[in-house]
Amino acid sequence: MMRLHFVATAVPEAQSALASLRAQYDDAGPDKAEIIIALGGDGFMLQTLHAFLGQEKPIYGMNLGSVGFLMNEYSEDQLQERLGHAERAQIHPLRMRATSAVTCVDGLAFNEVSLLRQTRQATKLRILVDGKIRIKELICDGALVATPVGSTAYNLSAHGPILPIDSALLALTPISAFRPRRWRGALLPHHSTVRFEVLEAGKRPVSAVADGLEVRNITSVDVAEDRSIGMVMLFDAGRNLDERILTEQFQD
Repeated sequence: MMRLHFVATAVPEAQSALASLRAQYDDAGPDKAEIIIALGGDGFMLQTLHAFLGQEKPIYGMNLGSVGFLMNEYSEDQLQERLGHAERAQIHPLRMRATSAVTCVDGLAFNEVSLLRQTRQATKLRILVDGKIRIKELICDGALVATPVGSTAYNLSAHGPILPIDSALLALTPISAFRPRRWRGALLPHHSTVRFEVLEAGKRPVSAVADGLEVRNITSVDVAEDRSIGMVMLFDAGRNLDERILTEQFQD
């Protein structure tokens, strides 16, 4: 029997499920557990990934949230058997370094790093890839860099491409681009480094967000994948992350 530790978001439905599962299965605690069971939605899965960074414990999510793309179907039955047949997906986060006039903040993002305007005025960004200027001035609401896992989240809403989990690519996607109007983004090798420089930062303030971490009034942001960090997510047999991403491309 695998040693399990259960965590849940604060909503009543998830807390009720947490109590029920702990009554049926022993909770080994966070230190002794071999697998972490996360009860909630995709946002809570991201919180759990960050909470257990560096502990080499696979995380199996069960959906008690809204979308649940990163979660399995909630069921209390035969949990040990499901875990025994679960398929593994290893994911790597993006590392963000956001610089403002007064500070420099590092953050990790398993979904995406996004830049967003803070006021009614559009932002102006210069975009460099591996040190080379690719766009001198992008007038937009913002821009983002997404991992394959995050490509079906905010990136998809911004009309970015869906990336297979093993594609070794990143998506660079504008958010409501005004000029150049026809630019729809780019696919980058996963080892690329992206730098955003905020033009007219005092007049057109911009915030940077790495999953749940926000840094306001930035002047520049550097983004690159951190392959030194790997987390394992578990999915029910036949419903692994590759299959979910493929299925998403054929949805209405």
